Amino acid sequence: MAARKTSVLLFFFMFLALSSAFPRNKNKYKPCKHLVLFFHDIIYNGKNAANATSAIVAAPQGANLTILAPQFHFGNIAVFDDPITLDNNLHSKPVGRAQGMYIYDTKNTFTAWLGFSFALNSTDYQGSINFIGYDPILIKTRDISVVGGTGDFFMHRGIATINTDAYEGEVYFRLKVDIKFYECW
Repeated sequence: MAARKTSVLLFFFMFLALSSAFPRNKNKYKPCKHLVLFFHDIIYNGKNAANATSAIVAAPQGANLTILAPQFHFGNIAVFDDPITLDNNLHSKPVGRAQGMYIYDTKNTFTAWLGFSFALNSTDYQGSINFIGYDPILIKTRDISVVGGTGDFFMHRGIATINTDAYEGEVYFRLKVDIKFYECW
């Protein structure tokens, strides 16, 4: 009788050990909502006040506020109010505004710290999405955190994969923002 109890317990613990060592169902996270949007940034350069959507508001001592600083733009802070579109055409109907700032924060390569919101006001989406994170600009695709939102995006969190879709010198750039929400309320 004792031998039988021992063998049943041994079989139970072996089964438990093997079943936890080889999980059958690896549950990969799947987004609960997905959006792809584009935002278009036109930095003020002293000559384009009529259509500029961003401006340098702080620069290293002695620098000019209409030209990005040399040496990886270190020390520049720019604020923006950029149109957001559903496609990569600057002249498409905007579905909202990208509003925030970027700070060039490294002396030896092109990187920026981003903090911004998408304020969406279209027939499809109402509300805001908030982003924050480190942007290694020279890498083709990079991820930043989606830290919250309002309206249709209330308490949403996730990842936004961004890439520089186009640029023209240091005056215009377009970012493709592929947003995957993993927490949706």
